[in-house]
Amino acid sequence: MPRRSLRSLLPLVRAALVALLALASGTLECGGARQTAQEHRGERLFGLMCSVCHGPTGQGYAADQAPSLTHGDFLAAVEDAYLRVAILEGRGGTTMSAWSSFRSGPLSADDASAIVAYLRSYGERPPMKLDARPPVAGDAGRGAEVFTRECAACHGAHGTEGPFVGIGGFDLLRAASDGFLRQAIRDGRPGTAMPSFARRLADGEVDDVLALLRSWQKSAPAVRKPPAKLPPLPLGPLPIHPQGPEPKGFTVTPQSTKVEIVKAQLDAGARMALLDARAPSDYIGEHIAGAVSVPFYDPDPYFAQLPKDAWLVCYCSCPSAESGQLAQKLLKAGFTKVTVLEEGLRVWKAKKYPTNSGFEP
Repeated sequence: MPRRSLRSLLPLVRAALVALLALASGTLECGGARQTAQEHRGERLFGLMCSVCHGPTGQGYAADQAPSLTHGDFLAAVEDAYLRVAILEGRGGTTMSAWSSFRSGPLSADDASAIVAYLRSYGERPPMKLDARPPVAGDAGRGAEVFTRECAACHGAHGTEGPFVGIGGFDLLRAASDGFLRQAIRDGRPGTAMPSFARRLADGEVDDVLALLRSWQKSAPAVRKPPAKLPPLPLGPLPIHPQGPEPKGFTVTPQSTKVEIVKAQLDAGARMALLDARAPSDYIGEHIAGAVSVPFYDPDPYFAQLPKDAWLVCYCSCPSAESGQLAQKLLKAGFTKVTVLEEGLRVWKAKKYPTNSGFEP
């Protein structure tokens, strides 16, 4: 093979130098910019706790209508404070957990800021200039008529009962600015089920809807925040009915077991353990009577205390995204009698089966 001349190698040398300079400047990573240390930390935390419902890139709707967090319009309109409050305080009455350490969760305020920084790394547009005027001329009565006609089918009669974002929830409304809400109504979220109402609603009608939303915020009952206790929460006695018989009708994950079967076996005194896979803040708020808290994102501290000779029934409320992850981690850790409660806590509550609140099972 003939030896290449120095002149013929110059293009390759130039290309290598360009690549090295690009790496040094960070332009070959993360779509054109190197992650900061904060964004990298946020990505790790997001993948551990948030991606199960919002998707690995925040695209949304991986479970239970969890919205997109990296939608271009959303990122251009939303404020950092709104995102931090959502992460730390959650959304009462929904499957969005409170992740903050002052709600018995695993995240600090700095952790929440890191997740926000990671989400911001997906933003390709500058912040929108929002119409932040308060809806002083809006009328809640007229807004109720518009909301019933245009919004209730997706968001529910009071903004919290529908299949999509609980726009009437107190936690959301107290964090959302008038400008953010007005922009969402007018422009919608292209590519999602949220349409633009710019041509269907006059500016006055948008303000009427805003006035209605703010009236719901003002009339919402005060939410009692449970006291915090640093995780991991103590398990308590396990299993339920330690001298009971083997339960009948349970199926090993990835298959699930129906709520009615689990309840019938509990009533029959069968030996099992109920594992709440959600964040501790959700467990403290309400859980199946007799269940213990084993968060899906960090079950390792509990493995030594869980019985390997009894059935472990994992549940969540989304309806099985978090419980499915917990079940898989239990199987990898050597547990064999593992199942997921089909449809989870929501169906359990809908059937008026017993639940408890607080730290105790």
